[in-house]
Amino acid sequence: MTRRRFRPTRTGLAIGAAGAAVLLIATPAAADGPTPAPAEATLTKAGTSFLTAAAVHIDQPVRVSAATGEYLYWSFPAQAGQTSSIVATVTLADPATRSGASTWTIDVFDGLRRRQPCTAGMQSPVGSATDRQVRAGCALRQVRAWAEPWSADPLPGTYYVRLSVTDLPEQDLGLPVQVELRVSADMSGDTSPEGGRLEAPLTPTVRQGAVLTSAADGTGTADAAGQTDDVPAGDDPAADDPDAAGQVGEESWWDRVAGWFSDWLPGLTSRWIWTVAGGVLAAVGGVVGFGLTRRPRRRTGPAAAG
Repeated sequence: MTRRRFRPTRTGLAIGAAGAAVLLIATPAAADGPTPAPAEATLTKAGTSFLTAAAVHIDQPVRVSAATGEYLYWSFPAQAGQTSSIVATVTLADPATRSGASTWTIDVFDGLRRRQPCTAGMQSPVGSATDRQVRAGCALRQVRAWAEPWSADPLPGTYYVRLSVTDLPEQDLGLPVQVELRVSADMSGDTSPEGGRLEAPLTPTVRQGAVLTSAADGTGTADAAGQTDDVPAGDDPAADDPDAAGQVGEESWWDRVAGWFSDWLPGLTSRWIWTVAGGVLAAVGGVVGFGLTRRPRRRTGPAAAG
């Protein structure tokens, strides 16, 4: 009996090579697994001031180890129509090491550092000497699309959360605590109930502590470390419009004169109208008053004597 030897064909070799390549490519991807979203990762840090506030996403868990007496700062973004709620849970030190009650306060500020009132929640809870946890909360007002400059209504932008202890025995300062924070948002409100909009958010979320300046070529921003964020060529209006590119850096004589006057005089507002009108009325009143109170001049000499 003759034994037939199997010889692989070219088609079989090609299929085998393709299958091996697919396995090699898929193996690292399967080993790494999907990358968790930023909102799913637990934040384990907090800032000590507005400039160093740790950025937190909506519904992102925060767990920080700190010492009693420290000021803890976080920042989160808020959009028009959003109603934000902040809940902080402080796990206190062992009651055997504490000597009295402590009061914890949670404060919320907008991008202009204006304190925002809380509509619900225990903003300054008091933990007794035997309590193991203190829970503080604050529900903000709905963020408006725009507001008057003199009002303190919440506007779109970055908001800051500050957690601190405001009253406790002095000997309890420095005791370790565990802080858990969560920021939630309700977007069921109207995004623009007043029919207006804000041109730019208050203090947009940027790299905290970095100084952003215009790059030399005008196509990006550079921070203090010298890194530059380049703008894609398709997003540069000067690259698409040659006329616009030629106008960059050119300034007419009228613009220079207008700029010189604008440096010395503010913009034309209603105050100018009221000021000019008041000056005209004052001048007219002075002339009329002078005419009413002016007496005829007495004549002296021979004609007056006769």
